Amino acid sequence: MSRAAGASWAAGASWAASTVAGTVPLEIADSAGARAKGLLGRDGITGALLLSPASSVHTLGMRFAIDVAYLDRRLNVLAVRTMRPGRIGLPRVRARHVLEAEAGALAGWGVGPGARIVLHE
Repeated sequence: MSRAAGASWAAGASWAASTVAGTVPLEIADSAGARAKGLLGRDGITGALLLSPASSVHTLGMRFAIDVAYLDRRLNVLAVRTMRPGRIGLPRVRARHVLEAEAGALAGWGVGPGARIVLHE
């Protein structure tokens, strides 16, 4: 089942994101606690993490560099940045969601400005 941005995320459901290069496993952080924790305490991630709602991120306390895609309300990619640990990202005015993955992953998946992310349950 495909979902649009802003739809209610089903608790405990398995999600995936479709990209130019295929489908990748997706975790969704849609509560304040889940967004605050993000990828902290991890050594990596298989797939990606969607923070919703969010317009900026930080990598304070992170153990690895990440790619960050800033998404608008329709999940169109506005910008992509790679952030090393210990950095604070600037908020993006039109961003409503943020997609995080290990550094280099987004380029490998063909995710760049203008691309659209499609979520599947």
